[in-house]
Amino acid sequence: MSHFTTQLLPSRASNLGILHLNNPSSLNALTLDMIKSMTSTLEQWGSSGIRATLMDGAPNERNGKIKPAFCAGGDVKAVYLAGLENASLTSDFFREEYKLNYMIATQQIPQVSIWDGVVMGGGVGLSIHGKYRVATENTLFAMPECKIGLFPDVGGSWWIPRLNKLYQENDVVGGIGNYLALTGARLKAEDLLYSGIATHYIKSDRLGELKQALIESTTSDAATNDCVASVLMSFHDLTIDTESAFLSKNRNEIDEAFLGKQSVEEIVFKLQNMNTPFAKTTLDTLGLMSPTSLKVTLEGLKRALKFNHVGESLAMEYRIVQACMKKKSDFYEGIRAALVDKDGEPKWNPVRLEDVSDKVVEGYFADLGDDELNLGGMNSKL
Repeated sequence: MSHFTTQLLPSRASNLGILHLNNPSSLNALTLDMIKSMTSTLEQWGSSGIRATLMDGAPNERNGKIKPAFCAGGDVKAVYLAGLENASLTSDFFREEYKLNYMIATQQIPQVSIWDGVVMGGGVGLSIHGKYRVATENTLFAMPECKIGLFPDVGGSWWIPRLNKLYQENDVVGGIGNYLALTGARLKAEDLLYSGIATHYIKSDRLGELKQALIESTTSDAATNDCVASVLMSFHDLTIDTESAFLSKNRNEIDEAFLGKQSVEEIVFKLQNMNTPFAKTTLDTLGLMSPTSLKVTLEGLKRALKFNHVGESLAMEYRIVQACMKKKSDFYEGIRAALVDKDGEPKWNPVRLEDVSDKVVEGYFADLGDDELNLGGMNSKL
């Protein structure tokens, strides 16, 4: 069944399917209507001869200035309001979002996502599971969910602990993965290329040219399942200096504090004893986060590292997020402080890491019974 909203403008040019996020007033924040529309569009394209998809976002225009944007995340304020009224959006939104994430992760054609502008939360979920992610000089990427009483979801538990797998030891979560998930660090293009989160770097003034080249590539009769790979490489700007990236320059300290750590307390203890500017700044950042979110996030990353498929991560995340939707959870306080009253002073409960017990953390991973996430042919039961 097709689902239409002006917040998503799908189109086709030759054999390239184009998904244009069109909710610019909120930096293309993802709504349930957008999720359903994208799902139905991808289902229709599945047997239509589409050879690749391109996803981009409408820029925000305000006071005569144009601000590029990909997607600033999910519409969590709408979910917050629904939760206060016990409305079904608290389950419907995440169920449909995670199913879309899974569809993108398992599709057979390459997806090219243009990260020109802000890329956060739900916007990451729409793109990170696709084959190609193009950063520009305007890219600002983050998974800041711990600051609003959530956790890096939309498949974050799958890809985050697998970052820079080459550098991991003894099958533990890497330092960069733990650091990004717990601090919500904001990354620029250099960081994204350094860490492998982005696959290409292309200057924004070449994006129109790139789009035309991608369209033309899908008309080729060449017997290949990936008609866009060579196009992307021909546009990739090799002058980007990944060694100047924040993650690169601070890599040793990131690994010292975060690599393979089994508890948030262990990370905090290490930072307290490092006595460096990086350590102090990072401690201050962690102090802003929900203690419960920090502990649940780290536990989820450790569990997901043992999974064999992204579907398992999404199923686990659905359990966690439904626990976050319960009344009096830190999610409601986080959204109140950030998006409703906007006082920036959430009252976390509990307020100290040591008061978040193992039993409380375990409760976030409890089986949902008949309400478990159903991914169709994928056996997502944990």
